[in-house]
Amino acid sequence: MNFSPMVDLVRDSRWGRVMESIGGEDPYLGKVYARAMVKAHKEVDSNKREGMISCVKHFAAYGAVEAGRDYNTVDMSQREFRQYYMPAYKEAIDSGAEMIMSSFNIVNGIPATVNRWLLKDLLRKELGFEGIVISDYSAIEETIKHGVSKDKKEAAYKAITAGVDIDMMSDVYANNLKYLVEEKLISEEIIDEAVLRILKLKNKLGLFENPYKNLDNKMEEKTLLNKENLKKARDLTSKTFVLLKNENKVLPLNKKKKIALIGPYADNIAILGSWSMFSDKSRITTLKEAFENKIGKENVIYAKGSEILEEKEINEILQADGGNIIHIDNEKEKLENYIKEAIEISKQVDTIVLAIGEHYKQSGEACSRANIEISDIQKRLLMELSKLNKKIVAVLFNGRPIVLKDIAEHVNSLLEVWFPGTEGANAIADVVFGDVNPAGKLTMSFPQASGQCPIYYNHYNTGRPHKSNTRFVSRYQDVPTESYYPFGYGLSYSKFRYYDLKLSNKILTEKSKITITVKIRNDSNVKGEEVVQLYIQDLIARVVRPVKELKAFKKVVFLPKEEKEVSFDITEDMLKFWNENLEFNSEEGDFRVFVGGNSEDTLSDMFELKK
Repeated sequence: MNFSPMVDLVRDSRWGRVMESIGGEDPYLGKVYARAMVKAHKEVDSNKREGMISCVKHFAAYGAVEAGRDYNTVDMSQREFRQYYMPAYKEAIDSGAEMIMSSFNIVNGIPATVNRWLLKDLLRKELGFEGIVISDYSAIEETIKHGVSKDKKEAAYKAITAGVDIDMMSDVYANNLKYLVEEKLISEEIIDEAVLRILKLKNKLGLFENPYKNLDNKMEEKTLLNKENLKKARDLTSKTFVLLKNENKVLPLNKKKKIALIGPYADNIAILGSWSMFSDKSRITTLKEAFENKIGKENVIYAKGSEILEEKEINEILQADGGNIIHIDNEKEKLENYIKEAIEISKQVDTIVLAIGEHYKQSGEACSRANIEISDIQKRLLMELSKLNKKIVAVLFNGRPIVLKDIAEHVNSLLEVWFPGTEGANAIADVVFGDVNPAGKLTMSFPQASGQCPIYYNHYNTGRPHKSNTRFVSRYQDVPTESYYPFGYGLSYSKFRYYDLKLSNKILTEKSKITITVKIRNDSNVKGEEVVQLYIQDLIARVVRPVKELKAFKKVVFLPKEEKEVSFDITEDMLKFWNENLEFNSEEGDFRVFVGGNSEDTLSDMFELKK
């Protein structure tokens, strides 16, 4: 089995576990990815080995922790939970997930791991889950610190009676369940139920006949890091990159021209991110090596430029992890020399590729940040290089949406590559030099400032929307209200133009559908892929509805100068929501439909639902 997929909806990029989330801030996207990943885990591979069991995490609403701080409190209405946070869990269960991990946070004031309503009434009865519930790491024991369990014995009682089958990484069950039975505080039957669920799954997987199923040293040697899998990783990785800026078509770069490759990630193998502690570091290609392989060593001149963090900053992280602190001799002098060297080599070229970003220990579990910006020493490097009036391409390594205003304003092109994995550097070289046309889109909004978080596109209007022409509206005094880069955003080397939006009719009923079509033209000479996105807004309802919601998307390939008509069907099911009585239904009335390449740049029209 695999602790995947992580389907938590996330609207606050201060939370370090953003990098694990599959659907970002959107419930529909979460459903699509949850279904795809659970089904992919179950598939039999080309060597006829059976797939894996999915363990969906974290149940429930863990992505809504207050202030974006890991393990923190969650408090929301049932309607909000059902509308936005529950869909991905339900989709994973409906797709065949056989294990659920309970989350660290409270739900309705009770820790999820001892929450009977959550694990029995909702998960078992309403959602129909029949598989195994496993706690998160020592989460049962942690209910003592929450203040709902007096001791480990009471924690064991509450968790087993709430429906948790497996106590992960603590001795609470091992040392207390026996005594709870002997003292007749719980019945043997409740233990039998949990054990039987586990034995049934082991039997289904054939583990009694073959306890070491799929464990084959020869197959491991043949499969891990073979050419076919590395090529797949390279191709797939390039599809995850998001081109955020490309002023004057600086990208792709000319393979025959010399470039300056600068930055702490330019010649660095630490590009895998969190949960990669067992990776084979000797097999990772650096960006410098990938660029040299692509355009020749003679065309790449390199300088480090800066560290990722100052000594004080990295030591704060290392100490929190229980690691040894480091000391950089003559740190200020070294940093000055790094910048001087970077400036000198940059004078020899027309274009600088600047590889910067978060430290890999700044993103992931227990990596919440109040200030989600690039470090000051990297910003200073960029500011000094920008004085040279050279073309600058920034390649950004990070595990979450970050504040990019200071970066974006001083570069010509900005390519978001996240923590891209083993073949990441080669994939970056493919995109930067035009062998691959980027097509990725953002699954989370990028904020203007850390103080905007949480920020998400599918928010509600207030009685005083920020676009009203008056001072007394819902806004900030010091930054815009909108995101810096919106949900669904992503550029391409192709140029897509949307026009001629049409609806087959303007009236929708429970038994009919509306087909919406839009024409899209690739106005460039570059073949490309575009993710066409459909959003809908319910204009008037008994409860306040979002300004728009993603309801469908299609990835479409366009040849140079090609025009295509793309269509979507709108049905009444797409308009359903949880009302004030917690009934899932639609309401008659007017709706606005939007189609575009992201959540903001869209064409729109109106239709009416009649029931």
